[in-house]
Amino acid sequence: MRLLQILADSVVDGPGLRTVVFFAGCPHHCPGCHNPDSWLVEGGADYSVAEVVEQIHMLGSRRITISGGEPFLQRSALVELIAALAGYEIYLFTGYTIEQLLRQEQTQWILSRIDCLIDGRYVRSLHDPSLSIRGSTNQRIILKNELRAFLS
Repeated sequence: MRLLQILADSVVDGPGLRTVVFFAGCPHHCPGCHNPDSWLVEGGADYSVAEVVEQIHMLGSRRITISGGEPFLQRSALVELIAALAGYEIYLFTGYTIEQLLRQEQTQWILSRIDCLIDGRYVRSLHDPSLSIRGSTNQRIILKNELRAFLS
């Protein structure tokens, strides 16, 4: 998988201290994006799932946030990573809405194994600095129980 970085001890990408895995590549190119360096698929470096899991294990966090870029751009790698992180608390950021994701392959499997999805593109005109873990009001925080409702 192509990653920009693995960041320890984030307090802005979900509740508690979290390890954040930033995927490289994003097709959305949202105006005002706080991470435009993530847009290039060629950015960052290649990692195996085993290398990522080993690094996460060394950092010691059981709370993981997967972000980007756009993690669903590397769907096969995302599936492998989530499978390897069974038992971890996983938050996943995406520029797609859950409705868009449900029309794509392997999405139900992914959504059934995470604890929270933050969906939707960042929209500069809807920016609200008071929001928790998201940048604009159109983005939703969809917790595990709500995810189950979408999947049924």
